[in-house]
Amino acid sequence: MDKRLLTVQDISCVGQCSLTVALPIISACGIETAILPGSVLSNHTAPGFSAWTFHDLTDEMPKILDRWQKEHIDFDAFYTGYLARTQIQPTLDIMNKTARPGALRIVDPAMADNGKLYAGFDEDFPKEMARLCVGADYILPNLTEASFLLGIPYVGSDYDQNYIEKVCRDLHKLGAKNVILTGVSFEKDKLGVAVFNGATFDYYFTERLNASLHGTGDIYSSAFAGALLRGKSPLEAASLAADFVVESIKHTLDDKDHWYGAKFEKAIPYLVQRLS
Repeated sequence: MDKRLLTVQDISCVGQCSLTVALPIISACGIETAILPGSVLSNHTAPGFSAWTFHDLTDEMPKILDRWQKEHIDFDAFYTGYLARTQIQPTLDIMNKTARPGALRIVDPAMADNGKLYAGFDEDFPKEMARLCVGADYILPNLTEASFLLGIPYVGSDYDQNYIEKVCRDLHKLGAKNVILTGVSFEKDKLGVAVFNGATFDYYFTERLNASLHGTGDIYSSAFAGALLRGKSPLEAASLAADFVVESIKHTLDDKDHWYGAKFEKAIPYLVQRLS
């Protein structure tokens, strides 16, 4: 039987993030991708757009779950991204009630970057997001999100390998089986990930590009999920996802008008080739 993944996150209609990233990337990996939008936004909330519309779909989630159970719909994997506070419990309910035996849970705690929570999240929200990390097979926080999940100060770039490994161990203690910590750098021209399985550490680094684009975290997590479901090891999936993000950024650098996201679509042939 082919594998089926459910991704639960918002739809930002414009902005190359969340479900508009997850669906095409994971589908390109050859994985049947079901979606459950928690909300619909006109555009993403990062600087550049002056405002946005927001329509909450939380009330639909229990109804959808009820219908799926009646139709005997289930999933081999779950991948969560940007969620509102009210959507944490319904998402847990869906994962608990529609999982096939051995189903994977992949959690991107998409809530913060550059030392700050995203617009609309309060200081108590990370405690709710941490509930999704309990029992997750993989969590994929950036350094800011890791800091909020652990309730520790964000240190910016002032850290060493010992610090990174302590953060990973503490995230593992939250209940996650594997930690993929993104945005790790020990050299100014390198950027990468730390992979911790509860016992050993692995690292993978790519070239650091002079760009900071919205949605690259979603691109990374989506490619990781797709590669993992295709049978890649955690380190292989983490490495491939990092390379795919770099390719996506490279396709965007020469277009100064494309400030709102990364042109991941141009890099999909690279992703498919690597998976083959």
